[in-house]
Amino acid sequence: MAELAEKAGITVRTLRFYRERKLIPPPRREGRIAWYGEHHLARLRTIAALLERGHTLGGIAELLTAFDCGRDVGELLGLAGAVITTPWSEEAAIRLTPEELADRFAGQVTPENLTAALELGYLAADGDEIVHISRRLLDASTDLVRRGVPLSAVLAAAHEVRAHADALAETFTALIRTHVLPRSPDVPAALEHLRPIARTVVDAELSLAMDRRLHKELTPNAEKR
Repeated sequence: MAELAEKAGITVRTLRFYRERKLIPPPRREGRIAWYGEHHLARLRTIAALLERGHTLGGIAELLTAFDCGRDVGELLGLAGAVITTPWSEEAAIRLTPEELADRFAGQVTPENLTAALELGYLAADGDEIVHISRRLLDASTDLVRRGVPLSAVLAAAHEVRAHADALAETFTALIRTHVLPRSPDVPAALEHLRPIARTVVDAELSLAMDRRLHKELTPNAEKR
């Protein structure tokens, strides 16, 4: 317990409190010896990341319990029967063992990179497994690393992309809030129609921006043209 607390950067007293609140799974026992593993450390880092984002321990306990029991997040947040119940993203989470994660990013699953992934909300611990929030993002990260981009650089870029994505989401949300919600009797249907439109706009603008950037940086004498 002392070793786990030290690695997680918390006190043994705090760790005992988390155990009493059932925020971490019980250790594996051999007689009087209690063994903690990497999944316990990952869970503690998940808790730390959620605390940094302003979640309370009570809220974290509810989220982790709901996650462990497979409850619907909409039910947990009291959204069942509300106007907006369908996620916009349609992302599919993926479960991996620590060994499978290590195989994807050979030699780069360091404590620093794990912490960065936890802070982004990409990873969470669930017993002996690790859950990534998006199969598509995991596959993209894996492909970038295999093409020579360090995982640390991928995660740093993800922080920047997240900031720009949040700004785009605010833009589209403002349009929806101002011009769609007041006029739409069937809000879920309206959002379902708007989802592919938003994706098309973002994809087209990013493609055009990449054309401009690549032309400027990779075309010889582009500045003179």
